[in-house]
Amino acid sequence: MSLPHLTAGFLPLLDSALLVLAHELGIAEEEGFTLGLTRESSWANIRDRTALGHFDIALVLAPMPIAANLGLTPIATPMIAPVMTGLGNNAITVSADLWARMADAGAPGDLAAGPAGQALAQVVRSTTRKLRFGVVHQTSSHNYELRYWLAASGIDPDHDVEIVVLPPPLLPEALGAGGLDGYCVGEPWNSVGVASFGARVATTKSSIWQWSPDKAVGMRSDWAEQNPDLVAATIRAVYRAGQWCQDSANHLRAAEIMAAPANLNQPVEIVARALTGHIDGGARQVSIPDFYVPHAGAANFPWKSHGLWYYSQMVRWGEVGFSAANAAIAAATFRPDLYRAALAPLRVAVPAQDLRVDGDQADKHAVPAIGGTIELGPNRFFDGQIFDPDAVEAYVQSQATV
Repeated sequence: MSLPHLTAGFLPLLDSALLVLAHELGIAEEEGFTLGLTRESSWANIRDRTALGHFDIALVLAPMPIAANLGLTPIATPMIAPVMTGLGNNAITVSADLWARMADAGAPGDLAAGPAGQALAQVVRSTTRKLRFGVVHQTSSHNYELRYWLAASGIDPDHDVEIVVLPPPLLPEALGAGGLDGYCVGEPWNSVGVASFGARVATTKSSIWQWSPDKAVGMRSDWAEQNPDLVAATIRAVYRAGQWCQDSANHLRAAEIMAAPANLNQPVEIVARALTGHIDGGARQVSIPDFYVPHAGAANFPWKSHGLWYYSQMVRWGEVGFSAANAAIAAATFRPDLYRAALAPLRVAVPAQDLRVDGDQADKHAVPAIGGTIELGPNRFFDGQIFDPDAVEAYVQSQATV
């Protein structure tokens, strides 16, 4: 008897590793299904093809299912996100020319968000031309964390600079051609910018918001309701692929798999940077062990509070209004209940709560768990802000409007 076959869309990003590894290592088959991977060219294609049913599941930007459920997408098909594909992996990269001006303004090159943002603000105030930054999609972690970094540094994202959308693989080339001054993207495209176009990494997602989410495996709500066993099997396969990928002994093999032409089509050395945390920023090499966290610290758990933080940024930047109903929709998009049920057969510890405060922990810390203990990573925002999911409206009102 043949196994059920799932079609999965993904973009050439390291965040796709857990889907790719679930296929390449035979984990999907062990969980009772086969996985057919289709590499797409843009997040808009992923969004629309998933909504139309071309894909059963897909690597999605974590805010994307929320946007669909709030009616912010062209084809607003209800979606859920029952498992995350890790934490971190993004960075903000700038041209060599912009970096030279930032360095003159005091940027030290250590990838810390605060000093880099202060230096960029000096450059913005002294330039006669608006700097142009690229992001991968409007409702993306990249757009929201770039805007968060800019605003907290005293730069108005809507007036002081220009933000445009391009697919991830095109961002380094656009910067190299002079069409962009900087961009926010996941690996390997920051490293490609440094290696191929003389770019400089200004700061990282892990510095802007420590151990923060970025991508998920998303699916249509109706498909999930019709295929509960396959949803559970998908969650387990992603979880187990994350376990394997987290082990440093497997980093080289993971880099080799992801470097293949069908996946990232990049040199192994470039791909390995994010996996090992040895980041070549162009100005200097920096060790960031938690640059990309595929599994540790409940990295695959879909916190409802993370969904609410993304919603807070949609409200902040005028994409949707605040209401209790909208907040409930955003929170309900992430499905920790499905995650816990799927992992019950593995007898692993899972967080007992659906929501958590972010920004209040400078170190690793334990949280209540079902089936054992869970140690989460630090969760600070670089500007010291605290996000309480029980006070979303107050949080939005407190955000700086530079």
